[in-house]
Amino acid sequence: MRASRTAAATTLLTLAVAACGGAPRGGGGGSAAFEITKDTAPAKGPVDSVTWSLYAEPQSLDYAYAFDYHPNTVLANVCEQLMRITPDLKVEPGLASAAASPDPRRWVYTIRSGVRFHDGSILTADDVVASMRRHLDPKVGSYWVSAYKDVDRIEKTGPMEVTVHLKKPDQLFNEEMGTSAGTIESAASLARPGYGAPDTGVNCTGPYALDSWQKGQSITLRKFGGYWDPSLTPKADTIKAVFITDPAARVNALLSGEVDGGYLLPSTGFPKLRAADNGTLYFGPNTTAVNVIPTDLKGTLGDVRVRRALSMALDREGIIKAAAGGVATPAKAPGAIGAWGIAPEAAKGYYARLPALTQDVAGAKKLIQETGAAGRKIVMATSTLAPDIGVIANAVQSAGQAIGLRVELKAVAPEAYTALFSDPKAREGIDLVMTIWYDSTPDPLEFYGILQTGDFANYGGYSNPDYDALVAKANAQADPAARAATVAELQEIAVREMVWIPLYEVPHTLFLNKRLTGAPTGISQLVFPWAARLGSAG
Repeated sequence: MRASRTAAATTLLTLAVAACGGAPRGGGGGSAAFEITKDTAPAKGPVDSVTWSLYAEPQSLDYAYAFDYHPNTVLANVCEQLMRITPDLKVEPGLASAAASPDPRRWVYTIRSGVRFHDGSILTADDVVASMRRHLDPKVGSYWVSAYKDVDRIEKTGPMEVTVHLKKPDQLFNEEMGTSAGTIESAASLARPGYGAPDTGVNCTGPYALDSWQKGQSITLRKFGGYWDPSLTPKADTIKAVFITDPAARVNALLSGEVDGGYLLPSTGFPKLRAADNGTLYFGPNTTAVNVIPTDLKGTLGDVRVRRALSMALDREGIIKAAAGGVATPAKAPGAIGAWGIAPEAAKGYYARLPALTQDVAGAKKLIQETGAAGRKIVMATSTLAPDIGVIANAVQSAGQAIGLRVELKAVAPEAYTALFSDPKAREGIDLVMTIWYDSTPDPLEFYGILQTGDFANYGGYSNPDYDALVAKANAQADPAARAATVAELQEIAVREMVWIPLYEVPHTLFLNKRLTGAPTGISQLVFPWAARLGSAG
């Protein structure tokens, strides 16, 4: 799941049907070997139609609630943001032709001229102001409100200029403008009752427009002839996204050619998809890591030595085999190394400084005895929402009991599991929960910033004044290298104090029928118009 710096955690659903794989390495110690492919070959020509699989139906196409894989996979092609995050995880101008920070507490956006919405109306600064201000409206309840936590006000400062005034410096804000936090919709469309529902749709500026939404079945997109960016002129006339909730059925649909492709594939289907003669299974760049989150730091897990002991007792290689089909690598930190797009080379050195999280049951048992925690109870959430949840919960229970902890598993109904990440009351009585976390931006501060005191996604209530000061320092550093160095300090603290317990890192997954090519393989597909690149392979 990815519950980044905002109020929604519906992304937890993704782990259910998408247990992917690891990092850009071959497996060792029993892990299945895999190779990262950064992109697919460019398309050679147009195609009439493409059928795509989604593991679930979006509840809404309102960008304010686009905080999960399935709505974003659709909206990435329909709506656009002020900034654009590219497949190589770079931030560049999008609907804003320029972004400037004349002083640390202002971001000024020059709005691109000549851009049309799907209804033919012209993009203006008024549309930008209306779209951004929705995130500040408590009546809307935006899942991206945390991206705006440092915003004082948003105003139109010219015919095609918008200025964001900040309460304090926030470098990450501009990068988040490449996510749904920066999506721009027609102000007139936003005023319609029921905006974002199947019967009202959306009216954005992307290369594809919403054509139809058959509730419970599919969403169809059509090529938008008035699209402004010639580098992303759509090659497919229509994209039909079908909802296939059963993992085995998704795999069979891909193998039979019933659907042409899909992201976030179930690990149980990897062997068949790898052997398919009608298409290719790709492992792409990712910003995702799987963790166990201590959600109650006032109980048994309030002692960092207990958290450390539990981490020491975990068999990460065994978990990877059972939960991810072997396609993963053990993690060293709660934030994935792939999320360091602002400093990828420096990140390697920062990771090298971190201790390997190796299994040491004897040492962990001794540590528990020293703390006096032997025999104490820990409750971990489990659910039938996905096999992965149960696999990891059982592994944690076995590890805990092996070192003297009494780990109980609390079953949570599938429909209620995501509430653990959006409703503090739902976490009452629970000490641990498993999560899949991805960053939307190429900045590791996006993750490490959520561990500051009071952040909505700081689920355990971790509080450290020194940590908070470093978060503020990083957010005020305009130079990416300097900011990355500060985030490296945050990373070391988070690992040392086991605020989250890292398990493994996973690659993004894509299966593509051999008749097609062009789609990016990585997680950028959640914010980049991936379908515009999709076309004929021959």
